[in-house]
Amino acid sequence: MGSFAFRILEAVSEVAAADWDALARHEPARATPFLRHAFLAALEESGAASASTGWLPRHLTLWRGGRLVAAAPAYARSGSEGDFSRDWDWAEAAGRAGLPFYPKLVLGVPFTPVTGRRLLVAEGEDRGAAVRALAAAARGLAREEGLRSIQVLFAADDEVPELEAAAFAVRLDFQYHWVNAGYRDFGEFLGRFSSRRRNAIKRERAAPARQGIAIRTLRGAELEADAGKLARAVFELHRRSVSRMEWGMQWVNRDFYQRALAGLPDAVEIVEARRAGELVAAAFNVASCSRLYGRYWGCREEHPFLHFNVCLYHSVEECIRRGTEAFEGGAGGEHKLARGFEPVLTHSAYLFLDPRLDRPLRRHLELERAERRAALERWRRSSPVLRDVAPPSGA
Repeated sequence: MGSFAFRILEAVSEVAAADWDALARHEPARATPFLRHAFLAALEESGAASASTGWLPRHLTLWRGGRLVAAAPAYARSGSEGDFSRDWDWAEAAGRAGLPFYPKLVLGVPFTPVTGRRLLVAEGEDRGAAVRALAAAARGLAREEGLRSIQVLFAADDEVPELEAAAFAVRLDFQYHWVNAGYRDFGEFLGRFSSRRRNAIKRERAAPARQGIAIRTLRGAELEADAGKLARAVFELHRRSVSRMEWGMQWVNRDFYQRALAGLPDAVEIVEARRAGELVAAAFNVASCSRLYGRYWGCREEHPFLHFNVCLYHSVEECIRRGTEAFEGGAGGEHKLARGFEPVLTHSAYLFLDPRLDRPLRRHLELERAERRAALERWRRSSPVLRDVAPPSGA
């Protein structure tokens, strides 16, 4: 560890919020609000991310002279539900071969497939040295506690070379993001679609008005004014929607919503849909200085295109109005392609301590990376939705 003292935290609350948040203050866009102490604490203290739900906190921290200088949010896991690692096939293959796959150490944010810093290093510190020390600490912890692998999920793109240098194998995957090309208004954005798709989106966007539904975003002081009541209402909508899904999983609870709204008033936003003054649907979003992130949605009434308007179109228009660089609407959904979202590569990194797993999975990931880069290039050459036109002037 060189000049660092290493310590494992069994809860993010074991370190002061100001000390943890100071690690990312110099690069807020890369860290994202999900790495903030308040968001992690909301997950842990609400019980949503705890040992009982399969998320045992094992946060890696480096200290010098009593000062926190680097950290990585980390959890020991006995399964994969809710971490979006998409490694179930690997676990099944390992089981067929008689090789244990779990438990594993995940460096990331529970239930949050959002790219961001995974290795936090204070400004002015030697990042290379700190990253090497964190990687060594992760290996040591895995060996000591019998963890079969280390998974760094949704790492920032500039962390990829650092992780490769630490002997991790990189995995590529896709998400669908809306990217702001400097649009002056929503109409200019629509101008990039074919006539057929443009008219279809106009019809979908007009649906709420015909249904008597008004949609708007609550943020800042307006959100804080009645945060407790709103948190309960948004959770209930989310719970209702998840319960109607065949494979629905409710990762977070009411206490999480209340803690998140109270702890991150500058970052949390709620998109609300009301009919005759009654809340019928809502989306829980989080904003950074440059991006908007869609996280949870729920409704108590089913209306055509309500989901698309609350979770996609309204926030796209808000991003255009505010000059936000990009909107990440969630992990999945090829339906987003037809609504102007574009495929973007995400990066995760893996190190399996058993060479009988590590060697074949490295070969698999090498082939998978080539295929996914080729798929992205094919899409860019033949964009199925957006017309091949120059971006708006000034973009």
